[in-house]
Amino acid sequence: MNILASLAHPPQRKQKENIASAWDTLAQASHLLLDLDGTLVRQNEAVDGAAELLARFEGRFAIVSNNSTHTAQGLSLRLRRLGLRVPPGRIVLAGECAVELLARQQPGARVMVVGSAALQRLATGRGLRPVTAEAEVVLLALDLRFSHARLSAVVHELRSGARLLVANADTSHPGPQGRLVPETGALLAAVEAASGVRPWYVVGKPEPLLFEKGLRCLGADPARTLVVGDNPATDAAGAARLGLACVLVGDAAGAQAASVAELAALPVPTVRLSSA
Repeated sequence: MNILASLAHPPQRKQKENIASAWDTLAQASHLLLDLDGTLVRQNEAVDGAAELLARFEGRFAIVSNNSTHTAQGLSLRLRRLGLRVPPGRIVLAGECAVELLARQQPGARVMVVGSAALQRLATGRGLRPVTAEAEVVLLALDLRFSHARLSAVVHELRSGARLLVANADTSHPGPQGRLVPETGALLAAVEAASGVRPWYVVGKPEPLLFEKGLRCLGADPARTLVVGDNPATDAAGAARLGLACVLVGDAAGAQAASVAELAALPVPTVRLSSA
């Protein structure tokens, strides 16, 4: 008996069991809430099988992402260039939701937006007043130009009484060539260390706000909605808080499939016609 071969079989069998379990869960779902980076898109390219999975659930899916640099409109155009057709109304983003939350709770608030130009424009469009000093709220998102001077300004505003609203607490996300890209959570760690101020509110996953908005925009039954993502700490944990089913893809602990390509390969049920 080949001992090495016998040792190789259990992992293969477990992998098949995981995929079968993922297929079973997917087959029972009426709607999907899908993560973006690392799940549908990786290294600025659509993941194999992503377009097929979206086509299979056309009209019955929403993207729920901790992205805090884009707007839904801009991201929809970007995804179209990658071959993924996703209407803006089916894209739920942490940055946009943070702006919308603040606009509802504090209309016209003076806000220091630490983030992209797109997020700045969105804040203005929602009736908020972006400022560089004397802010009522600091909105912390992913700022690719974050610097020591920027950190100092943020700390001053917080120590002067401004509240801290955070788009998402992810410390990193997958980037090109397998490199990790520092995320908003990494900036948050610096802000907290320097200011001693804790966030007033964190919007993104695993908090429930994005998932709940995704369910509303789909009109979906939570009992028949499946979350598909790649991060146990955000996707799986967030789904668990709301009692939603979740399938993880990738190489993280607990992943049931290597990628969405394996989910898209779900066998189509065979319809048997009666001979009567």
